[in-house]
Amino acid sequence: MAPKYDFVAIGDTVTDAFIRLKEASVHCNINRERCEICMRFADKIPYEDVWVVPAVGNSANASVASARLGLASALVTNIGGDYFGEECFQALKRENIATEFVKINHKKKTNYHYVLWYEDDRTILIKHEPYDYTLPELGDPKWVYLSSLGENSLDFHAELEKYLNEHKDIKLAFQPGTFQMKFGKEKLAGLYKRADLFFCNTEEARRILNSKEEDVKKLMEEMAKLGPKVVVITDGPKGAYAYDGSESWFMPAYPDPKPPFERTGAGDAFSSTFTAALALGKTIPEALTWGPINSMSVVQYVGAREGLLSQEKLEEYLKKAPEDYKAKKI
Repeated sequence: MAPKYDFVAIGDTVTDAFIRLKEASVHCNINRERCEICMRFADKIPYEDVWVVPAVGNSANASVASARLGLASALVTNIGGDYFGEECFQALKRENIATEFVKINHKKKTNYHYVLWYEDDRTILIKHEPYDYTLPELGDPKWVYLSSLGENSLDFHAELEKYLNEHKDIKLAFQPGTFQMKFGKEKLAGLYKRADLFFCNTEEARRILNSKEEDVKKLMEEMAKLGPKVVVITDGPKGAYAYDGSESWFMPAYPDPKPPFERTGAGDAFSSTFTAALALGKTIPEALTWGPINSMSVVQYVGAREGLLSQEKLEEYLKKAPEDYKAKKI
């Protein structure tokens, strides 16, 4: 029987190689809705530096964030039986993440992504290895946090949905990744309906809903019709929004102490910290004040993990927050 965890994250784990570009340019359409990074073709392109960060990915980041905030955390994931898999495994252990649900695939590779880092933003080249996804016996954790999985994981989602419906006391936070959005809301309808918390950004919300709606409050209301009890939509540096079916809030970003260094993991930090805050007994408005602080901290470092805060450090930032740093009803 699995131990009782506060927080069990489910999703793929990756190693990120950050390549800091020197010679590139960005071109956007007139509304800046779609931008492209450009480099010379068939040439040698100098780069500034490279950083390799193991044991990241939406769910791995969430498990580390929750552990640093004091929750008993575990991760359900797959890694390969290679050097990078062992590196990921040891990194998770150092972060006090329970590894009993980590499946080592000895004849497969560990997911390895390349992050093209230019100025303060990034473009990520992704590849999810075709693991055989199976759900271990999770017991009854307080929260399950579901995020990015590979394109061959659709049956696994049905298996997870069945488990959650048989364990009604488990709360589900759902932050869909690339392929989960590609599956479409119809194929994952049961998980949308089962979700206690749902996270995405404004662009993802429009993609999921097949909508051009600009009003974030209306986007949240439309998303809530799919079933999530609480919908949270982030809008980058502009802030974040939450809707619980009756009330809506807006939360501004926490002021950056200096310009962001690298933005990978900011969304994961917000979503997992919001979830952890609820797991620790905070209200939705309180959770909204927690999330942006971890996002602010993460973007001051390379990668999604280094800047994640302890609860003590997060509360220090909260005490120093400007007077207007609070969730406002809208």
